[in-house]
Amino acid sequence: MTEAEILDLRRGAEAPVAAGMADIGAVAQDLSAAFSTDPVFNWFLRADARHDAARLKLFQALIAMGLADGEVFRPAGGGAASIWLPSESLGPTPFLQELRALPRIIGATGFSRLSRISAMRRMMDAHHPKAPPHAYLWFLGVRPDAQGLGVGSRLLAAGLARVDAKGLPAYLESSSPANVPLYRRYGFEVVEVLKATPDAPEMWAMWREARAPE
Repeated sequence: MTEAEILDLRRGAEAPVAAGMADIGAVAQDLSAAFSTDPVFNWFLRADARHDAARLKLFQALIAMGLADGEVFRPAGGGAASIWLPSESLGPTPFLQELRALPRIIGATGFSRLSRISAMRRMMDAHHPKAPPHAYLWFLGVRPDAQGLGVGSRLLAAGLARVDAKGLPAYLESSSPANVPLYRRYGFEVVEVLKATPDAPEMWAMWREARAPE
């Protein structure tokens, strides 16, 4: 990336725009690339030649869910994205909705890894704080060629400013140990280390108390 492109991306991350349905494809490309080496995704996604395509299709579905239940933000020019959900939107998935989603889930995991994503979802549901109301940072990612340039931290700071303006605490699960220090710098603390199964990668559940807006 050129210096001008880096500067534009940083500025865009400092003042991200809300994504809409028309942006699903572009946001999915960015987040799929951002999570291409993620240990948790690589643990439950299918391990065959359809691995990359499966990750992209899964993110398309996840972003659509994020737009329906919460907010998706990105720099105006793309390159990174975050998905925030209100805790009130979380809860057990209705049976018929679960049944309709099953073919898509099998497409992402293959039959051999279906039990892995099921175990992970059960773990996350069981350990997600039930109270007080809070903002849930479901995903935050930066495409690989823009990582290490301060884009993620700027996007996170912008999101937390919105959370603080609402007077809410925040929660997330980090699937990478490398990101835990970043979240700590912004006020999150590890409350639990999670594993879906004994052979699963660790996830760091992190909580940030509500703060007064700066």
